[in-house]
Amino acid sequence: MQTATDYFQQLNQDYLTIHRQKEDLFWTTHMATSDEHEASEQAEKQWNAFISNPTRITEIKQLLNDLPDTPENKDTIHGLNGWLALFEANALESDEAQAQKSQLIAMETALFKEKQAHKLSYVDDKGVKIEAGLPTIAAALMTNTTEASRKSAHDTFLALEQWVLSHGFIELVKARNAFARSQGFATYFDYSVQKTEHMSSEQLFAILDDFEQRTRDAHLNSLAKLAADNGNTALAPHNFRYFVSGDAMRDLDPYLPFSQSLRRWQESFGRLNIDYSGAELTLDLLDREGKYQNGFCHGPIPSYFDRGTWVPAKVNFTSNAKPDQVGSGAIGLATLFHEGGHAAHFANMKQNAPCFSQEFAPTSMAYAETQSMFLDSLIDDADWMKLYAKNDNGESVPDSVIQNIIESTQPFRAYQERSIAVVPYFERALYAMDEEELTAENITKLARDTEQKILGLACSPRPLLAIPHLLSDESACSYQGYLLANMAVYQTRAYFTNKYGYLCDNPAIGPALAEHYWKPGNSVTHNDTIMALTGEGFNAKYLAEECNASVEQAWQNAQEKIKQALQRVQPEIADLNAKIIVVDGSEVLASNDDSTATMNEMFESKIRHRYGV
Repeated sequence: MQTATDYFQQLNQDYLTIHRQKEDLFWTTHMATSDEHEASEQAEKQWNAFISNPTRITEIKQLLNDLPDTPENKDTIHGLNGWLALFEANALESDEAQAQKSQLIAMETALFKEKQAHKLSYVDDKGVKIEAGLPTIAAALMTNTTEASRKSAHDTFLALEQWVLSHGFIELVKARNAFARSQGFATYFDYSVQKTEHMSSEQLFAILDDFEQRTRDAHLNSLAKLAADNGNTALAPHNFRYFVSGDAMRDLDPYLPFSQSLRRWQESFGRLNIDYSGAELTLDLLDREGKYQNGFCHGPIPSYFDRGTWVPAKVNFTSNAKPDQVGSGAIGLATLFHEGGHAAHFANMKQNAPCFSQEFAPTSMAYAETQSMFLDSLIDDADWMKLYAKNDNGESVPDSVIQNIIESTQPFRAYQERSIAVVPYFERALYAMDEEELTAENITKLARDTEQKILGLACSPRPLLAIPHLLSDESACSYQGYLLANMAVYQTRAYFTNKYGYLCDNPAIGPALAEHYWKPGNSVTHNDTIMALTGEGFNAKYLAEECNASVEQAWQNAQEKIKQALQRVQPEIADLNAKIIVVDGSEVLASNDDSTATMNEMFESKIRHRYGV
């Protein structure tokens, strides 16, 4: 007879096998190094069938009921409760629901395959039509100097919206709603919010509406001032990001060449004392044709203790940098810190089963994004820029450039967060529409109306339906997780700042995050992790205060940060304790097999040789 411990160990191994197969195919198809879309679809279905099997719930409950609560059984009980949470979050009890889920996977795979082959292009500053991915087009809106080029880039986004609407997205919305109804929810949005954040839509929008109200005046005042200073043309969707940050970002660009990004990530994380616990990291950082057009991090092998023996994580993460484009260095670096933050998180979940350390439900998206967004927030800090942003001559970025960045971006901090909030406001309304109302014209109008209401702009610089997250099952109706995470980020920043006085290069931060945020995995709630570190529950006031701060307050704070940073002695760079390989598709660009220094030199040399920067 199979014991509870045997059942638990077999469950771990079965999951690892099926999860690894799915993730390996997910990586190669999304990186455009294979076209095994059918195999990827089948692997996704097999994984979904595994985690949605309702009989597991009955089996595990029976085992837990029969298992004496003794010290000898403590680990098995803990692990089985983790698996129970996973199956309860994903179980599909009826054959109809299983069939609907398989249909959704097939529809998403077909849309992904077509979108991957769909080429995007825009006209650059020189009037030359070039093919480009979404991150490159987004960067053009921020930094390209000619209005014609920026208009061309935004028109590409608008055209992509209509392409999405005519290539299966409407049918996907209908199918998702049908699936959600079979699970007892009115809409797919309601289903997704409950699954990803363990709250109702009403509870979520109590938070979002409060935040929207708190930041509304600051946001509208910033728009009015931008128009008063630059004319109403500055509020045009193709001009907005340029007028907000274009000149400042161009001034910063020489101090953040993408060739140095790998080194800056390694050095900054090393001084924070972040340890990847022996993980194997594969980084694919450059934009290219066919590659998935958004950064992401997935872990083919979740980290966990297998009967007391540590199993290091295998983690893949990606960005879409185009190093010879102005602004790409800063954007690529931010993605590197963000996805590298996810990787640090998933490499340090130290429980006794892989169910605690995988990125899907019951893992909260807000919990996962808190880790990555906390770390990518550091590179916007004045002290980080002063210490790490340097030109080819080794000269630090001037204070005047930092001041210009603050003067151009601080008035739009509220906009930055509201540009996240606009997505759940749109998706909630989209999935609440009657089926006969779901037409391309009506959905486009809903997108524009929602952007006008939340952003105060006739159209977003990044139109809603051009956002990749809306198309994928794992990220559809979950974008609010980024805003909930950023609320936790600024709560975390406030805690560390109050305790230590600074964030950049603080060697106490890595171990504190590892102990309180990373180690438990999804065995506790997002709120519990925040409470464990900061001593208070989830609180949105810190982000609202950040959004409402004046330029003068922000610059004064920045000056103090710079002063303190220059007086401190930088700590030693701790080894990241990871095997790192940097690739461009199937080509290996660099690795730390010999040393971290050699890896950084190899990467810099190849980027400069290929792109001349």
